[in-house]
Amino acid sequence: MNHRLSSIPGPIGVFDSGYGGLTILSKIREALPAYDYIYLGDNARNPYGTRSFQIVYEFTLQAVTRLFELGCHLVILGCNTASAKALRSIQINDLHQLDVNRRVLGVIRPTVECVGGLTATRHIGLLATPGTVKSESYPLEIKKLFPDVQVNSLACPMWVPLVENNEADGDGADYFIRKYLDELLAKDDKIDTIILGCTHYPLLLKKIRKYAPQHINIITQGELVAESLKDYLHRHPEMDAKCTRNGTCIYYTTESEEKFSESASIFLNELISVKHIDL
Repeated sequence: MNHRLSSIPGPIGVFDSGYGGLTILSKIREALPAYDYIYLGDNARNPYGTRSFQIVYEFTLQAVTRLFELGCHLVILGCNTASAKALRSIQINDLHQLDVNRRVLGVIRPTVECVGGLTATRHIGLLATPGTVKSESYPLEIKKLFPDVQVNSLACPMWVPLVENNEADGDGADYFIRKYLDELLAKDDKIDTIILGCTHYPLLLKKIRKYAPQHINIITQGELVAESLKDYLHRHPEMDAKCTRNGTCIYYTTESEEKFSESASIFLNELISVKHIDL
C-alpha cells in the first residue's frame, strides 16, 4: 500500500483526458447529487486518442494516483480512450501497489451491458475516436456478453474538434455527421443500434438523430454510466461508506484555468471555478 494515501472518506473522482468526461460527470451528479466529486482533466496533454497504449496507460495512471492522493477511494475513467487502453492494466497491475481497497471503473462496460436488450437485428455500429476503435475494446466486451452480436466500428476524427471548437451547431457539423453515419451504414445496412463511444458525442446528438434513420437506437453513455455507478455503490456498501456527501464538486485541469472554464461552459450549463494541477 502507498502510505501517502489516507483511509478517511473522500469524494468520487472522475478523470478525462479533456472535456468530454464532463458529460459523464453531469449525468452522475444528476443521478447522485448528494455525493462529493473531483473532476480532473488532463487538458495539457489532450487528445489521448492518437497516443500509444503505453503513453495513455502512463498518463492515466498518473491521474488516478493524483486523485487517490486528493482523497478519492473510487475513480471513474470518464474517457473511452483511457477505459480502452489503461483501465485493465491499472486494475490488474497497479491497484494492489497503490491501495488494494481503492477502485477504478470505466465507461465501456456499462455502455456495453445494455446493448443486448436494444438490438433486434443483432447488428450494431460503433462511432468513436481512432484510439478507441483501434483498441477493439467495444467489440471484445460485446462478444463476451453477447456472442451473437456483430459490431461494425468507424473512427470519427472530426467530431471532437467540432465540439471543442464550439461548432456542434454549425453547418460544418452537418457535413461530417452525415459523412460518418453514411460510411457506417454502408458497411452494414442491418445496423439498428449505434453506440456513441466518445463522451464528446452527446453534444452532437441532435444532429446525429436528424441524419440517422429513425428506426436506429442511438446510445449515449452518461445515463448508463450514472445508473451503473448507482448500482455499484448499492452493491458495495463498504465503498459507498468511503464516499463523502456534501454535494460539492471541485474541478482541476493540467491546462490553463481560464481556458478550461471557457471550454467547460460548452459541456456544462453552469459557471465553474477550476484549479490548475500538475501530474
